[in-house]
Amino acid sequence: MRNKRRMNAFKIIGGLAAAVALVVGYLAGSIWFYGNRTTHASAQAAIVLGAAAWGNKPSPVFQERINHAITLYREGKVQKLLFTGGQGARREPAESEVARHYAQQRGVPAADILTEAQSHTTYENLRYARQVAEQHGLRRFVIVSDPLHMRRALTMARDMGMEAYPSPTPTTRYRTFSTKAGFLFHETYYYAGYLLQHPF
Repeated sequence: MRNKRRMNAFKIIGGLAAAVALVVGYLAGSIWFYGNRTTHASAQAAIVLGAAAWGNKPSPVFQERINHAITLYREGKVQKLLFTGGQGARREPAESEVARHYAQQRGVPAADILTEAQSHTTYENLRYARQVAEQHGLRRFVIVSDPLHMRRALTMARDMGMEAYPSPTPTTRYRTFSTKAGFLFHETYYYAGYLLQHPF
């Protein structure tokens, strides 16, 4: 009787483990394939999700996001650039201010650059960006970030009621198998956590 109960317990645990693995695999797959989506439609603004700044310079990851947004602007696909990201450490400029300076140095007029400097997470990036956008009458956006970040970011944006479309960076710094795998694991974990907190 005891052995039978033990076997039943093992079956239940095995079934649960298989179910979890299936769900995680599905989420990881959806994140991976969604990163290949991009919009060719125009928008009022490109919302550039924040990443680390190294002093007065954007990190390589952030720089690729900014460069892509500048390209969209130069091609006439967006009218404004909206940079997001607060301070990473005291006495250092906010990520969004670093991005503003970088874009202005490359010819983007100050009048066409908006920023928010309060956020520290993807959700906050989008929430505060939406507030800034509303103040300027902007309602249609492309979201700029790395490909593997797009699934979670777009889900959040649309849950907030934003008309948002994906525009992943074509020159992501996550190129090797190890960096892509690490980023995919990170995104799967946080995407699953977000879905559990916002199931509907």
